Amino acid sequence: MTTRRAGMPIAIALSTMWTVTSAQAEIKIGIAGPLTGTAQGIGEQQQAGAQKAIANINAKGGLLGQQLVPIPVDDACEGKQAEAAARQLVSEGVVFVVGSMCSGASIPESKIYEAAGIVMISPGSTNPKVTDQGRSNVFRVCGRDDKQGAVAGDYLADNYATKRIALINDGQPYGLGLAEETKKQLNKRGVTETMFEGYAPEQKDYAALVDRLVNAKVDVLYVGGYVSDIALIIRQAKKKLPDLKLVSGDTLASEDFLITAGEAGEGAYFTFGPDIRLNPEASSVVAAFRNEDGYEPAGYTLYSYGAVQAWAQAVQQAGSLKSADVIAALHKGTFDTVFGKIKFDEKGDVAGISAFTWYVMGKTTYAPVK
Repeated sequence: MTTRRAGMPIAIALSTMWTVTSAQAEIKIGIAGPLTGTAQGIGEQQQAGAQKAIANINAKGGLLGQQLVPIPVDDACEGKQAEAAARQLVSEGVVFVVGSMCSGASIPESKIYEAAGIVMISPGSTNPKVTDQGRSNVFRVCGRDDKQGAVAGDYLADNYATKRIALINDGQPYGLGLAEETKKQLNKRGVTETMFEGYAPEQKDYAALVDRLVNAKVDVLYVGGYVSDIALIIRQAKKKLPDLKLVSGDTLASEDFLITAGEAGEGAYFTFGPDIRLNPEASSVVAAFRNEDGYEPAGYTLYSYGAVQAWAQAVQQAGSLKSADVIAALHKGTFDTVFGKIKFDEKGDVAGISAFTWYVMGKTTYAPVK
């Protein structure tokens, strides 16, 4: 998610789809993610990254002599809509899906893709269940919330053990799972939170929740959820709790957060994977985004780009589009990507990328904590 100044709106991203004539061979690639709803921002990142990777592959002659055609669908990060989106991609005849960005969509989608023989690589679904289900077609290039929650729990215990800590979540697989993992580690460290409760996502007003935070005299608020909700909650909460410290997860890797949160969002701490923009292996891609598209590839943009790279290289190594061959290549191979060299373990989790680290939100963007 980027600022609107540097961002690529979904309408523009979708307009970059390539037309392939009926005389040309084509490979259809699904991009399943949130084009609407509270997680729309990460969907914009996903579209920008995946479609840029597809365009670059096509510019070099395509894959196995065929051009790639992106098929975007909106799963809204919601289970039922995710199932419908997955079935649409199956009917379109895609052989690979970049997605989903949200665990609550990836989990139900993965079953449908598995039955259809479609490989999926998620750039951003961090709930452990995504790969722990044991589906051979499922991979991801991001970290897991059992690790992210442990990092967050340790941070809260190390820095706020004597403060009143509230852990809240939106009740969805990503938000609830991350909050539970954070609570587990916090309690393991001998610290008990003041509050642990859920909230309904996509509300226009969180006054009742804020009142509960005020009554509990909360000093530190840890939120498991998506960026637009968190931004609204902290904006409203700081009117009554001006010294409230916000801590959250990887969803905050977005300058869009500040559009809603305003000054209330400044100083927020959050965990996220490595900033791929800083990798030497990503330098030419980052420059192309900035100079050709006027787009800052923040957050999960390059994670989505790298997911396409890994799949395409697995296809080349297998010399085949058959799912069994590509799956075997993904488990066996090593891939040169914007992440650097990566591979996948037996579950489909990525190896070769460093662990979660801390970032802080400034006045206009975020940066690693020094």
